[in-house]
Amino acid sequence: MMELVCPAGTPAALRAAVDAGAHTVYCGFADETNARNFPGLNFSRPEMAEGVAYARSRGARVLVAINTFPRAGEQTLWHRAVADARRAGAHAVILADPGLLAHAAETHPDLRLHLSVQAAAANPDAINFYAEAFGIRRVVLPRVLTVEEITAINREIDIETEVFVFGGLCVMAEGRCSLSSWATGLSPNMNGVCSPASHVVYDEVSGHNEARLGGLLIHRTPKGAPAPYPTLCKGCFTAPATETGPVQTGHIFEDPVSLDATELIPRLQKAGVTALKIEGRQRSRAYVAQVVRAFRAAVEAAEAGAPMPAGLLAKLTEGQSATTGAYAKTWR
Repeated sequence: MMELVCPAGTPAALRAAVDAGAHTVYCGFADETNARNFPGLNFSRPEMAEGVAYARSRGARVLVAINTFPRAGEQTLWHRAVADARRAGAHAVILADPGLLAHAAETHPDLRLHLSVQAAAANPDAINFYAEAFGIRRVVLPRVLTVEEITAINREIDIETEVFVFGGLCVMAEGRCSLSSWATGLSPNMNGVCSPASHVVYDEVSGHNEARLGGLLIHRTPKGAPAPYPTLCKGCFTAPATETGPVQTGHIFEDPVSLDATELIPRLQKAGVTALKIEGRQRSRAYVAQVVRAFRAAVEAAEAGAPMPAGLLAKLTEGQSATTGAYAKTWR
């Protein structure tokens, strides 16, 4: 059976994920070492140890995401996070920075290393480099590949692959994004913060709702209409007229919708994928429990050769809309 890797932004969400049937839970410490560094989220050191113990007692594993990039000369915080994850009994750590990978491999040779999606390793040469240089055991593939491309990659590597199947879509190189940093001064891959709420402002202007990020207008929607969170890469932009077309207004980079690859699970299984990853460490424990239950049913159906359950999570997607994203690559 493919491994189901589920998010936990809080200790309560970790317990909810394990109780709902997660094989593995991923989480992070409450600091800049992980890419979901938001107020009210993440784990203290004692909470992490308690969470690992809870998961293990129920046959589940915990992965600790230490997947931001240390600032030059300030790597001590990241080194301490790796040591603390090992001390807590984590099954593996999820890393992206080559220097941190080298440190973990040399200092903690018994610790299992997974390559974060933020490393953006999307071809066999890159993946094999990380495997040979640092001994990584699994790569989390960027959300830019088709199922056929994933199949081809798995033929040329000797480590496990993990792919995203549900949740928010990051349309840049998986967190290596300059847009949030440009608008707010905070970077998802350096500070662990993308489009932070502290920089979001909503206003009612001339009968419309306006959502701004760092002072930039991201969305303007009619009063009473759903207003998406103002993430810059999913903003609505106006492109000027050209010789071949009129002025266009729309979502230039990506629509504010969620990934849902449930229907593709049998194909991903055939492609040789080891683990299916759900995004959502910023979500509530109720959300986590519902999504995990649905995907546990789906992976069990795939194992039995049964049809995929459909429509279970429509109300939990962003904008109540979903896409298979780059798996189909209709934009090519």
